[in-house]
Amino acid sequence: MRADLPCQRLNFPLSCVRKSVVSQGILVLRKTMAPGGLTGLWGGASFVVAAFLLGCAGQAAPEPTTPAQPSPAAQAAAEDAKFAAFIHDFRDQAIAAGIKPEIYDASMAGISRNQRVEDLNTQQPEFVRPIWQYLDSAVSPKKIDKGREMMAAYSTTLANLEARFSVPKEILVAIWGEESAYGKEMGSFNMFEALATLAYDGPRKDFARRELIAAMKMEQQEHLSPSQMTSSWAGAFGQTQFVPSEFLKDAVDGDGDGRKDLWNSTADALASAANLLHGADWRMGQPCLYEVSLPKDFAYELTDADAPRPISEWKKMGVKTIYGDDLPSSTDGAIYLPAGWRGPAFMVFHNFKVVLTYNNAAAYALAVCNLADHLRGGGQVAAQWPRDEQPLTQDERIDFQTALKKLGYDPGPIDGVLGHQGRAALRRYQKDHHLPADGFPTHEMLWRMDAEIAAKK
Repeated sequence: MRADLPCQRLNFPLSCVRKSVVSQGILVLRKTMAPGGLTGLWGGASFVVAAFLLGCAGQAAPEPTTPAQPSPAAQAAAEDAKFAAFIHDFRDQAIAAGIKPEIYDASMAGISRNQRVEDLNTQQPEFVRPIWQYLDSAVSPKKIDKGREMMAAYSTTLANLEARFSVPKEILVAIWGEESAYGKEMGSFNMFEALATLAYDGPRKDFARRELIAAMKMEQQEHLSPSQMTSSWAGAFGQTQFVPSEFLKDAVDGDGDGRKDLWNSTADALASAANLLHGADWRMGQPCLYEVSLPKDFAYELTDADAPRPISEWKKMGVKTIYGDDLPSSTDGAIYLPAGWRGPAFMVFHNFKVVLTYNNAAAYALAVCNLADHLRGGGQVAAQWPRDEQPLTQDERIDFQTALKKLGYDPGPIDGVLGHQGRAALRRYQKDHHLPADGFPTHEMLWRMDAEIAAKK
């Protein structure tokens, strides 16, 4: 694992080491074998290189100087000052958007920059946990059993919503389960503090600023108390975890009491989720996904959840259901490999993309669709997950993007989030190097790229 390596990556070859370095003694370099075997530069072997460096021509290089870094306390104080300035300056923008001054002041009263929100912003489980671990929790036996219990308890409500919005009750219950554990885990953050923390600076500031104004409009229109507007760290709230702009657009009164209360009314929450999916063009009677089997000579560069093809084309390539049957006639479908070529393969359809409008993470959509299938009595994944594969850390994902860019494959922003552009860049790299072009980042792939970069120096 790369976790064995020192804090910074070691590059080869070492062309010359100055006498000042020689005096420090023995240089020891170690590389250990990756889980599941390493087929890259190191051939799976561990090795130790110990060299008594006896000098190179030239004078000792002066030690580089680095500017003094501010202390953690000083850094926090600077961020707090930036946050306070944002709260002051954003008031005019909110008022220009139609927010009453007293609403703004009440919403922002007593809030402060929340470090926990900033930490969680880099640790979203859909992106940082292996997909099999994420699904172990998201589609656990306990969650399946509770979902079936809730389907029975709310059978009349769900039947009415299915008839009204043409969205299956299993999908609604699956979203309810994934978003809040059926109303048990709705988040306890102050919505305005969470959104303001994301809005004052950082990669999600544009999203958070829009949602912050939307939250104030919610408060203003629904006559809510800001102290009661609790949310997740990202500003999503209620039993089906709407963000404020979704509430303004899609929330409906499901229980007929004249109010839209996603925190306390299950009927309102489920009806609002159904309305959102209906508006995103859910197609009743069509599948969300099913598991498939790929032939040995399959062109993995075609596996992209955003690149659907006619089912007839997949049939010609030899794609079958996981049980070896011909693919059912259906609309266009795309192949999604959530764990790369070594893991299960899924054919995903239009309704899979509709779920993505709720939460734009493919792992989330897979969990919702799979949980819904379990609630119907199916859902078992037949192929094995590559559980020996260890996920990349945040720093390693940044290294991964940096390496792709150095090798001429543009991954997009170097932000540690390996999104669509990053996976496309990886597929191009893999195809150019005659590797299965599945777009799935691994430690072995990172080591391979590191070695290629080092060899060019």
